[in-house]
Amino acid sequence: MAKLKLTKNELRKQKDALKRFRQYLPTLMLKKQQLQAEILKLHQQMQEVKKRKAYEKAETYKWVDVFAEEAGIEGLVRMEKIETTEGNIAGIDIPVFEKAVFSEEEYDLLSVPLWVDEGIEAVKRIMSLNAEMTVLRQQEKMVREELRITTQRVNLFEKVKIPETAENIRKIRIYLGDMQTAAVVTGKIAKDKISRNAAKEETE
Repeated sequence: MAKLKLTKNELRKQKDALKRFRQYLPTLMLKKQQLQAEILKLHQQMQEVKKRKAYEKAETYKWVDVFAEEAGIEGLVRMEKIETTEGNIAGIDIPVFEKAVFSEEEYDLLSVPLWVDEGIEAVKRIMSLNAEMTVLRQQEKMVREELRITTQRVNLFEKVKIPETAENIRKIRIYLGDMQTAAVVTGKIAKDKISRNAAKEETE
């Protein structure tokens, strides 16, 4: 750490730095609050996806007995990719779920049970919800990382930079004040000495 210079120029630099820190801190704190609010919102969205998935499963279980017929439905549909668009939360770019893209194997309508079509659609809906949850978790991870960095910066400004700079200003002011007092005292002593010498010369 560089030694603090006890000069007027350094005092001006420290004052400018303190002003910048105090101006920037509210912006950081606002960003921190926004990120915390976004995490809560993401949790609500995840809960909503879980509810939709539970509903889909409940609807499927109503006719789940037909799955006892071995139709190899798992091999008939596959998720190829998850399509996302780009979104923004508190200044950070995030992926936003658009849709899941599936590929389906061709099958002989005469050789599979009648419910296979609906079964494939049910599987696709549940897999889509899983994909949506995956993207929401990616968002949460990114927002949490940004929150961690922002919180570190808030703490740095609030607990280190601002108190440190304020203390530097105090030290410089005390030093400059002492130097000014010493200069005044030295000036008075010199003036008194000159006066005494002048009076002495007059009496001689």
